[in-house]
Amino acid sequence: MVVPERTDALRTLHPLAWWCWAIGIGLAVNGTTNPLLLILVALSMVTVVMLRRSDSPWARSVRAYLVLAAFVIGMRLFFQLLLGGGRGETVLFTLPSVPLPAWAAGIQLGGVVTAEAIAYTVYDALRLAVMLLCIGAANALASPRQALRSVPAALYEASVAVVVALSVAPQLIESGQRIHRARRLRGDSSRGLRSLGRIALAVLADAIDRSMSLAAGMEARGFARTRGLHVRGALPLMLASVLSATTGGYLMLATDYRWLAAALMVAGVAGTGLGLRRAGARLAVTSYRPHPWQWRETLVAGCGVVAMLVVLGIGGLDPDQLGPALAAVLDPLAFFPSTNPLAWPQLNGWMLAVVALVLAPIPLTRTGLQRIPDAARTDVAVRSPRPRGRLAEAVR
Repeated sequence: MVVPERTDALRTLHPLAWWCWAIGIGLAVNGTTNPLLLILVALSMVTVVMLRRSDSPWARSVRAYLVLAAFVIGMRLFFQLLLGGGRGETVLFTLPSVPLPAWAAGIQLGGVVTAEAIAYTVYDALRLAVMLLCIGAANALASPRQALRSVPAALYEASVAVVVALSVAPQLIESGQRIHRARRLRGDSSRGLRSLGRIALAVLADAIDRSMSLAAGMEARGFARTRGLHVRGALPLMLASVLSATTGGYLMLATDYRWLAAALMVAGVAGTGLGLRRAGARLAVTSYRPHPWQWRETLVAGCGVVAMLVVLGIGGLDPDQLGPALAAVLDPLAFFPSTNPLAWPQLNGWMLAVVALVLAPIPLTRTGLQRIPDAARTDVAVRSPRPRGRLAEAVR
């Protein structure tokens, strides 16, 4: 009996595509303070996560990132009220002020709270909260363990540490849910800070143990063991490429030599990729069912990159250097609404295009199936691993 090939409906999206999409959206969010755009991006990302996440326990971590985002906004508002918010003319209320000694000049406790200061704090805190939500969306949609398959061979040691670090947060959430269910089965239904103190140490210990077990399992299986061959020129090439990319980034941020900076950054990235490829030639990596990169991955990753280019490209323009007609079409000031004087934020077509790019993975992808039912296992192709390096020599 011939087993048919695995269909695309049962194949999950490449994890690096989700990370490229989320990082691109995060960089785009960093380039604006428009609260309407930020709220729409956050709602769109939550929608994508709810429709495209798998049924694995770590895919439920987006709820914790939502709580963390709300905590960030609340803490920023609290410190703004505590340290005084007298900037602006629209006074909302006045808090009792506390006199401070002369050495604490410039710091104010309490005092006048204005609408302009509150709006500025909310806009800035909302930007940070949505960036955290982008990381949470990537963690919920892409498994760090699957992303390990596509890491360059030369970075296998760093990739093990990164996977262990990234898996701590999902493991914490999964451990907390499991321990909470176990406590409910034992008849302990207490909640609040009292119950948190009882389970915090157990949850942290369990999450760290599972992350370390992942690292130990990869090490025991000989993940990316070296052949001991020396590749000449790889290290100088990577050092020169990193220096070129760093110089290009500095020129991009601190000077007006944009074309030279872009050329140095492109050369640095290309040289780093070539150096990693040359350095990885001395490694013997066993590949088992490699995750393919197809047109869906390219489109999803491209959506994040295009959204970043739209926001950073238009928002970074100077309206005074543009003509009136071009400034009206691009409207770069809409990405940074004024808070002093206070003005109502506006949406334009470019922002709606960014929101559409955030929602684009919904029609481009399918639900992330992780657990295939037993009835469907006969329709899934079981391909033998393709050994390379030492394993290939042993097989032959």
